Amino acid sequence: MESSQVAEVAADTTDPRAGLRAVASLRVLTDTLELRQVEAALRAGMTWQEIADALGVSRQAAHKKHSKRVDPSIPMARRKS
Repeated sequence: MESSQVAEVAADTTDPRAGLRAVASLRVLTDTLELRQVEAALRAGMTWQEIADALGVSRQAAHKKHSKRVDPSIPMARRKS
């Protein structure tokens, strides 16, 4: 099933079981895409603060969620003074 179809099922409230499964699937997809974008941002030289700002969360929240999951070969940008 394509992600647009999953989104339609997630929005449809006539079958809550199917809707909840679809929401869970979208959550996994979103988490995967977010990590890929965080890794791309780090490769591009963005700081954790810049990543956090783009995600609308605190630097600490972004770092806590992703720092142990990112590819360890990615060089981390230093904080800008």
